[in-house]
Amino acid sequence: MASPTPLRSTSLRNLNLLLRTAPRFVHNQFRAQSTSTAPPSSVNPTEVSHFNALASTWWDPQGSSRLLHLMNPLRHDFIRSCHAAQAKPPPTSGLRYLDIGCGGGIFAESAARLGSTGSVTAIDPSPEVLAVAKAHARRDPGLSRKLTYLNTSIEGLPKPKGSEEQYDVLSLFEVIEHITHPAEFLDVCQDFVKPGGWIVMSTIARTWMSWFTTNLVAEDILGIVPKGTHDWGKYVNEPELRNYFLEKSGWNSPRVMGVVYVPGLGWKEVSGSEKVGNYFFAIRKDD
Repeated sequence: MASPTPLRSTSLRNLNLLLRTAPRFVHNQFRAQSTSTAPPSSVNPTEVSHFNALASTWWDPQGSSRLLHLMNPLRHDFIRSCHAAQAKPPPTSGLRYLDIGCGGGIFAESAARLGSTGSVTAIDPSPEVLAVAKAHARRDPGLSRKLTYLNTSIEGLPKPKGSEEQYDVLSLFEVIEHITHPAEFLDVCQDFVKPGGWIVMSTIARTWMSWFTTNLVAEDILGIVPKGTHDWGKYVNEPELRNYFLEKSGWNSPRVMGVVYVPGLGWKEVSGSEKVGNYFFAIRKDD
């Protein structure tokens, strides 16, 4: 019988962090990660290097990004639910998307194909991953009218001069848990959302269960997620996001949807699961 694979050092460090901090979940670690000496860019070279190494398999539905392919339909479902909740329905055409941390373009391409979409600007700091995104988009000439890829961080984009340059939907799918200073990062993102627009994201709660499922099981035991993808210490709990926005003026209607990956069935909405693992979060800018 083969001996069990030992836990790698990253998981051991995360487990140690979990044991030391778990009793203090009520403390707002989202703000604790924010400091006055934050770097001028949200880009972490280690994170960029990790995703560069995965670039070649981004569009393989059975490859390293398989769970992202399976999650993409739920992203659109969640955005539609946000728009449906508005008292005034959004426009049926011309919607502008800003997809931050777009990776290989799974969401960006699908958003650009929607009839209600006017344009999608998709940005990512990883040149190798963005090259894959551009090459895949060239397979569909129709995308060139709507979809623009830029190799930059949000800090590298010119700030909008008015609402006509802002976006109806700013998406952060599987991004915030890779940011060292999330509060400062979101401070920058807010300027790009037009009045009445939405910030929409998906991320992972910082709990015992999320460490067990994403770090230990998904990365170390089953290998369905590449090792080194997740840093449990950067996970963000939904109340931390909610409080961050509601403590500021100008934001309303926070929405959350918990999701669970079921082997063989894909991602499924499970009410309340945002308290223990993966979830979607959205909030609307005041009109």
